[in-house]
Amino acid sequence: MILNHLIGIYTHPREEWQTIDTKHETYFYALTHIAFIALIPSLVAYYSSAHTGWSIGAGDIIRLSENTAIMMGIGMYFGLIAGVVALAVLIHELAKAFDATPTYTQSLELAAYTATPLFMVGFAGLYPELWVVMTALLVGISYSVYLLYSGVPILMHMPEDKGFIYSSSVVTCGLVLLVILMTGSVLVWGLTGGPVFVH
Repeated sequence: MILNHLIGIYTHPREEWQTIDTKHETYFYALTHIAFIALIPSLVAYYSSAHTGWSIGAGDIIRLSENTAIMMGIGMYFGLIAGVVALAVLIHELAKAFDATPTYTQSLELAAYTATPLFMVGFAGLYPELWVVMTALLVGISYSVYLLYSGVPILMHMPEDKGFIYSSSVVTCGLVLLVILMTGSVLVWGLTGGPVFVH
């Protein structure tokens, strides 16, 4: 089943990391998990921006045209998948500095399951109020960081102290990667004419 670790990483994360470590899936399986989970924020972003609209403060509701919303959803979908794959490559390469030798599959598993709470935040977009989405995002980021810190010693077979330093390095690199992806998205959107708003 594609999402057989999803419940476990929320209810008993450390035990689930142990299960993931002992029963490694294929690289394609981890990629399929990401491809499926990335649909959540992408589809919700399309629906909320084109149909329900966004409310920022006391201003008018903002909506995008159907075409702009579709392009944004597609771009977000592939951007999220690319971001997780890039994070997996960072995890793999960074591990060498800590005398760990994970496979690309292990690195992608760590990136995929760590990113899952962030992608699930997409459901908050069904109630497109800025404060709701920002609160959900804060919770999602916090839990993703917790999953990373708890999963690294298990999946990378590192002592707790070394795993903490490694996880901190991954978080730092992940933030840099996020800034690069966001900047790239803005540039691409600007080059393609920018968003079209409707009333």
